[in-house]
Amino acid sequence: MYIQKKKPSLFLALSSIFLLTFFFPPKSLLVSSTQQIHVHKNIQIANSHCQDTLYPQLCISTLSLIPNLHQKSIPEIISSNVNVTMNEVKSSAENCSNILHHVSKLDPIEKRALDDCIELLGDTTIDELQTTLYDLSTKNSSNSPLKHYNDLQTLLSGAMTNQDTCLNGIYNSKHNLSQYIEKNLHTISQHVSNSLVMLKKLKTGSAQGSSSNSNEVFPEYGTMKNGYPKWLKKKDRTLLQAPVNQIKFDLVVAKDGSGNFTTINAALSAAPNSSSTRFVIYIKAGTYFEYIDVERKKSMIMFVGDGIGKTVIKGNRNVVDGWTTFRSATVAVVGNGFLARGITFENYAGPSKHQAVALRSGSDLSAFYQCSFVAYQDTLYVHSLRQFYRNCDVYGTVDFIFGNAAVVLQNCNLYARKPNPNQKNLFTAQGREDPNQNTGISILNCKVEAASDLVPVLSSFKNYLGRPWKQYSRTVILFSNIGSLIDPAGWLEWSGDFALNTLYYGEYLNRGPGSNTSARVKWPGYRVINSSTEASQFTVGNFIQGSEWIPATEVPFYSGLTSS
Repeated sequence: MYIQKKKPSLFLALSSIFLLTFFFPPKSLLVSSTQQIHVHKNIQIANSHCQDTLYPQLCISTLSLIPNLHQKSIPEIISSNVNVTMNEVKSSAENCSNILHHVSKLDPIEKRALDDCIELLGDTTIDELQTTLYDLSTKNSSNSPLKHYNDLQTLLSGAMTNQDTCLNGIYNSKHNLSQYIEKNLHTISQHVSNSLVMLKKLKTGSAQGSSSNSNEVFPEYGTMKNGYPKWLKKKDRTLLQAPVNQIKFDLVVAKDGSGNFTTINAALSAAPNSSSTRFVIYIKAGTYFEYIDVERKKSMIMFVGDGIGKTVIKGNRNVVDGWTTFRSATVAVVGNGFLARGITFENYAGPSKHQAVALRSGSDLSAFYQCSFVAYQDTLYVHSLRQFYRNCDVYGTVDFIFGNAAVVLQNCNLYARKPNPNQKNLFTAQGREDPNQNTGISILNCKVEAASDLVPVLSSFKNYLGRPWKQYSRTVILFSNIGSLIDPAGWLEWSGDFALNTLYYGEYLNRGPGSNTSARVKWPGYRVINSSTEASQFTVGNFIQGSEWIPATEVPFYSGLTSS
């Protein structure tokens, strides 16, 4: 009897709890349900924003965590993604620093490679991403993010290049350092790639995005304005073209003691930091055995020399002697807006020392006029961002114009030198890693020829216009005079069929005995350009937004396919 009385009361109690729970669920269950609906909705919205990205899973998982995603504008969404990226960059930079200071028995090149990574991540990439955030934010009240579209593309493309440069330096290290940082750096690059794709949505439906302007063939490269690139100001153009005796110098370097300093480094140290106005250093004739590093804080610097072969800066750092390619440069410029005229930059390490850079530029909106770059392998490292070379000479052997900048060489002379036995000469090795980067090498109205030391032995060496260093390598040669040294195939594989489907190599209306394209490679990514519309995307005005900055430097240039 006792047990029978208890059973019904227990059943009623449990039933009551069930009914109460069903009709009046606990607060914790309500919150959980709300969160699930919110997360599901965020995933749906994130999925929409992540369409066309190369790494959609990473994109969706990142965006779905943004609170109130449905209320966010495209610039705000990209900013959130960039903030996540920046935190991961900081973490990777700290990781590299910890490895440098706590892993025992690192050899010199490993230490230098880690130093490179710390600079590329902790300084350069962070600065580029912070500038990206500013250009996307409402704090930048003078312009909308759309007006900074080209700058944003350039900054994000440069940030991705930095990750790859770091990895290049540590591959094949004795301690297999890549195992500690490679995965994180790939994730950072994937975040940046996703940001580049989402950036394109800024133009969707906008008047600028739908413009039929014939000068905007590839919108991501920018438009023309009054036939000139805006970023070279009139005063800077005057500095690059005026006779030396008519230029007002801020400092003078002279080996004989007749200037303010006898070394370039001393003058550079005395130059102001973070300048917004041009600071001109005149370097008198002489040979300067120095390694110059124009740091990020040294903006708006200009070097003026007495001419090619007269003012010469020389060094011989190289990979064989324990330097990374990145750190082997005789002169490295990172401070934005760098200009140079009338100077020879040389690395005299020789052909047997492998990579040995004469000049490396990661300076945005940098320009070089009537300069020469002399070395063997990897002479001119056009590392990243926007660069312009006019009336310059470049000498080298293997991959001697390389990097991942958006760069135009206009009216330049490119000379292949005598390499080591069994080596081949490659004029270019472009390093575009992602199809959304606005980077590539454009060679416009240049001379492609053999240097004097190669001419007598020309039949002993093969010479090619370039080879694909990275998956989406992009190089075009337009209106140029190509000498007989170039092999009929024109271009060379990097390794097997790597990048042959994804590269973009083009030739347009070239002349000279080496310009015949009838026996060129048959790769899917190679094309003989037949359309002026297609060719025009690689001119100064479109490819490096030259119409926005080159006129200010007074470097003479033509922005389109003709000299007018």
